[in-house]
Amino acid sequence: MSTSSEIKQIKRNYLAAFLICVLTTIVATPLRQVLDLANIVMLFLLVVFLVSLKLGRGPAIMSTVLAVALFDFFFVPPRFSFAVNNVQYIVTFAVMLAVGIVTAHLTASLSKHAAIVLNREQQTRRLYELARDLAGAISFEQVSNVLGHFMAWSGHIAKLHLLDETGELPSLKFEVALTAVAHTSIKQGILVTTTQLTESGSLTQVFPLKAPHEVRGVMVVNVDSDAKENAENDNESLFEAVANLIAISIERLHYVELTQQTKLDAIAERLRSSVLSSISHDLRTPLTGLVGMADALAITTVPQNEAIHNSAIAIRDQALAMSHLVSNLLEMAKLQSGKVVLHKDWQLFEDVIGSAIKLLKPALTQHQIMVTLAPNLPLVEFDDVLLERVLCNLLENAAKYSPAGESIEVRGFINQNLACISVLDHGSGFPVGETEALFQMFTRAEVESSTPGVGLGLAICRAIIEAHDGTITAVNQEQGGACVTLCLPLGEPPTVNPEVEDSP
Repeated sequence: MSTSSEIKQIKRNYLAAFLICVLTTIVATPLRQVLDLANIVMLFLLVVFLVSLKLGRGPAIMSTVLAVALFDFFFVPPRFSFAVNNVQYIVTFAVMLAVGIVTAHLTASLSKHAAIVLNREQQTRRLYELARDLAGAISFEQVSNVLGHFMAWSGHIAKLHLLDETGELPSLKFEVALTAVAHTSIKQGILVTTTQLTESGSLTQVFPLKAPHEVRGVMVVNVDSDAKENAENDNESLFEAVANLIAISIERLHYVELTQQTKLDAIAERLRSSVLSSISHDLRTPLTGLVGMADALAITTVPQNEAIHNSAIAIRDQALAMSHLVSNLLEMAKLQSGKVVLHKDWQLFEDVIGSAIKLLKPALTQHQIMVTLAPNLPLVEFDDVLLERVLCNLLENAAKYSPAGESIEVRGFINQNLACISVLDHGSGFPVGETEALFQMFTRAEVESSTPGVGLGLAICRAIIEAHDGTITAVNQEQGGACVTLCLPLGEPPTVNPEVEDSP
């Protein structure tokens, strides 16, 4: 469908062709006395060529027919009549008409192809400029501005709508119909064209933003109703190229942001580890002195003042608890810095379980400890000091969060090619859906809790077990309570030769 301006231009071209033919006739009339009719025919053919070159095929064909008619009427005897006395002039008319039409067709085709090549050259240059501008964009707002500047020359309007983490298009939440079309385009990965979204029937083209790894959203182009046909035929491939460039740019911004966030997280982690290490070292010495002085005060005040004696004991216990927390902080800082060297040896689980229970005996006085070991547990390679630390943390947590009088179970067993230890309690268990988060630093089951602790125990356990190439998981038991299971690879333990008593 042609626009009103195009129709006016076509009318002007036809009028110009008509006037040029008339003007040629006026100019050629005085020359009739000095030029042969064959030369005058050449003048009309030249006019046809120029008209076809400048005004297009339609005006050129009209000028061809008009030139033949004018030549016959004004120059071929008898003049001022379409009658022809000499049959040879009919051949002249036919050849002139054929040459004019062919010349008009070829010249118009050449002009059209030249215009197409020029248009493509302009599109290529604009795409290059678009790619250059997108390469310098550092935010989604800048990408949108670059797109708007690019689309301004075409007279169309384009908007970007990106998918969020849930796969929705938040910028289209109030446009139900367009949202459905956009999701269709994203799902099928193709252009979707519709005229049903506006009352005026204007064309809406939805291009998926297909990046190398995934679809990032859609580009919606609104085309004026007068330019529908032109947009469908000429601009579809151009807009598709634009959508691909936009998608690549958006994906680049995504990964740049991800890289920056990763760097910030790494810097923050190193800073936190440095702070933890410094604070732990600085606090350990005064806490050790505080524990010693409180213990000495408790001993010396026994026969004198019972109130002072009890206060000294309370100070000693709190100092010991704080010293334990500081030790955890220092241990976590060492584990995260990678400075801990494992002293692994082939040992039995029962030895490290027994030493951990013995070490925590004062904290386990209100609980019955039940140990169940599978028969013929093999030797396992581990660092006994660090694994003892893991078991102490797990037993201490079980004692903290279990009611007094409830039993705590420790089980040792083999699971395929893994040697495992489980610590089970009968408390309230872990918060549903947050068992994995509890292994992060400074994360606790209850944020506001009267139970002492800063949320480092399970984080230390995971760091130690992962250093052994093992795994640790936490689940809630069906009958109530929590269960934490650590598993270490069995490996190939050394062969132990049985001792043979010497005969007397």
